[in-house]
Amino acid sequence: MCDIAIPHAHKASTDDFESRLVSALNEGGVMLLTSLGHRTGLFEALAGAGPLSPEALAERAGLQERYVREWLGGMVAGRVIETDPERGTYWLPAEHAELLTNAGPANLAIYAQFISMLGGVEDEVVHCFREGGGVPYSRYPRFQEVMASDSGQTVLPALFDAILPLAPGLPARLEAGIRVLDCACGRGRALLAMAERYPASRFVGYDLSAEAIEWGREQAAAAGLDNLSFEIRDLSDFDATAEPGAFELVTTFDGIHDQGQPRRLLKGIHRSLTPDGVYLVQDIHASSHHHLDREHPLGALLYAVSVSHCMTVSLAQGGEGLGTMWGRERALAYLKEAGFRDIRVQQLEHDIQNDYFVCRP
Repeated sequence: MCDIAIPHAHKASTDDFESRLVSALNEGGVMLLTSLGHRTGLFEALAGAGPLSPEALAERAGLQERYVREWLGGMVAGRVIETDPERGTYWLPAEHAELLTNAGPANLAIYAQFISMLGGVEDEVVHCFREGGGVPYSRYPRFQEVMASDSGQTVLPALFDAILPLAPGLPARLEAGIRVLDCACGRGRALLAMAERYPASRFVGYDLSAEAIEWGREQAAAAGLDNLSFEIRDLSDFDATAEPGAFELVTTFDGIHDQGQPRRLLKGIHRSLTPDGVYLVQDIHASSHHHLDREHPLGALLYAVSVSHCMTVSLAQGGEGLGTMWGRERALAYLKEAGFRDIRVQQLEHDIQNDYFVCRP
């Protein structure tokens, strides 16, 4: 039997892909360990502390030394944490701490949580691949918590200086006093900030999650915000149930693409606005064409989030299953279909993940 020669170019391509997969496996391990480091407070305990032994770090963080020591091994192998083997000490370089703790402009460890959280429903997602349907929202008990942390980095720091001013004259209207609705508000951190900043305006948040709504209510009560209310509400029939002309401003922050009935929600938002109202949308920056997402800096991750959460949660409701990466082209088509005629799209320098749409009836 003759051996079949493998073309050099083909072998080189296979070797390159093998190296890429091995690297991806290692980086996946780094992400799991990063999520653990974030959730247990290990990064915060290490930041600025100087070299520490595993025992000292465990004591400082209030954790079990054996687990801390093994975690440190993985972080050293992943070149996240440095070590002095002679002294048996470990430290987090300042340039790494800036990206893994709240000391810097963005804590990227927050996003590592998506890997472990979504991996927890893999069995159900595999079942859906074979049988159809979706994974219900109730299977993601920490999703609102993680999304609130995400919002704390993408929305809250830019809300007053960059996001609201995208609609000319909007901050002045909020100062004077208008009615504001945030649909799919989650824990309502943007609403809490706006209600405190603009006491003359009235704010309400709708979300399907009872846990998220309860958290928002508790925070509003603790802050004494009597101009803010929250309501548990299924928005799948909002096109029929929205009160016409009830709000001068409606917002959604990453709230459309995982809805069961996004078209109905958008039509309801249009119905709920006054003739001079504004709909301000933050949603995922992507294309509606797969080949154009090759250059997206977070493309593969966001498709993974879609398959394992946003798309499947919508399908679990008997919904459209629009998905995280529905894209700007489809978003514009849906907004026009809902009745919006003046639509402007912008991106903000601090937020590579989202587009911002300013829509008027």
